[in-house]
Amino acid sequence: MTTREHARPAGERPAESSRTGVSAEPAPALPERLLAARERKGVDLYRAERDTKIRARYLGALERGDYKALPGAVYTKGFLRNYALYLGLDPEDILAQWRRERGAEAVGSEPVIVVPRPIQAPRQGLTFSPAVFVAAILTVGVLLFAGYMTVQLLRFVKPPTIAVTDPAQAVTQMDDSTTQYTLRGMSIPGATISIGTSGPDKIIFTAEADGTWSRTVDLRRGRNEFEITATDPETGKQAQNPVRILITVPFSVVQAPTLTLDSPADGATIQNGAIPISGSTTNAKEVVVTASYVGPVGVVTGGKPSHSPSPQPSPQPVSVDVQSDGTFSTPFELSSGKWMLTVTASSAEGKTISLTRNVSVGYQGVNLIVSVRGGRAWLTVWVDGEMADSANNRTFTDGKVLTFNGRQSVVVWTGSSGNTYFTLNGKSLGKLGQSGVSETWQFGPTGPPKQTQHP
Repeated sequence: MTTREHARPAGERPAESSRTGVSAEPAPALPERLLAARERKGVDLYRAERDTKIRARYLGALERGDYKALPGAVYTKGFLRNYALYLGLDPEDILAQWRRERGAEAVGSEPVIVVPRPIQAPRQGLTFSPAVFVAAILTVGVLLFAGYMTVQLLRFVKPPTIAVTDPAQAVTQMDDSTTQYTLRGMSIPGATISIGTSGPDKIIFTAEADGTWSRTVDLRRGRNEFEITATDPETGKQAQNPVRILITVPFSVVQAPTLTLDSPADGATIQNGAIPISGSTTNAKEVVVTASYVGPVGVVTGGKPSHSPSPQPSPQPVSVDVQSDGTFSTPFELSSGKWMLTVTASSAEGKTISLTRNVSVGYQGVNLIVSVRGGRAWLTVWVDGEMADSANNRTFTDGKVLTFNGRQSVVVWTGSSGNTYFTLNGKSLGKLGQSGVSETWQFGPTGPPKQTQHP
């Protein structure tokens, strides 16, 4: 299915040409015109969102003709006018086509203001006739409605603010006995405040009616990082610049690091995927993973492998971030063969501890690791001809890693080829195109990837 078919409203089908006669191709519908104009401009929805300040989900609704997903006719007209100017289209022509396609539904959704008829002749003296009273009420009502719409529009366009008043500095060092700290700040009244910690959990609460907020957080020895942001509960907009706070609690005694490996197990065999490295450490600021090639994966007879070993280059060492609770994890990509992994934890004072694991790596079919780096990327993936649920017309942020396994093929349609990196059967291919360029690549068990059309 093409992108234009995705954008066509439900129930609408392209007109088929007669085999015996000639018919003119109908003019494209408004959603198709908008989608085609954006594709000619060569931008994705998120680039258009940044340029027009209109949320991507509303731009997508315009390109699909899903007007029920929009906040109303007044906003829809404003969105269409601004989007048409951005795409180089005539805004009046776009609005006229919208009215034609929507008919009475578009006109009926706009507010109707009844203006009182003018007084035929002024009366002598100061009098308050019923007509004047009604006119005054209507005028006040119109002004209140206009003010309300203006406030709502400004609130919708403007993201909430977020500020931290305590601690006063972004980087703070506490005494080694400190176990808690109360963060304080300001935002908009009733904002949803989110404090992200070094662990997987987030602290979410609501600001006071005057916009002030405070929350006590636990501190561990070492680095305690917090990312604080605010969300307007009515518009769903987040603060543009989250605040990052670093609070350090020093270790009272210099100790040698400890190291525990949860994965992989010694002697493990990995098929179709990066080796998961995970564990925990104490008193360590860095964990480094290295690998040494031992030999091929094959049947051993008489103490010798059944085929001649083909040495593989050792991959670059990988440095793994240690979380505030001492845990660490990372995928480690290796080509086919037997390998010895070495995991080393180092303290700030230079003390180290290492553990080794022997693993075997063998690939079957197509193993493809897709990584999003340098920005966002929209992805749709087909595995052996079937669309993957984990990447079905979805946009992923920087740092997202996805793994797909197929018998015959894996096809990836990316909206930003320069932000999409590939590793095929343990071999890194890097990015295959430019940022912001939509491309489709097909990967098979053997041979290089091929640029193709999406299924």
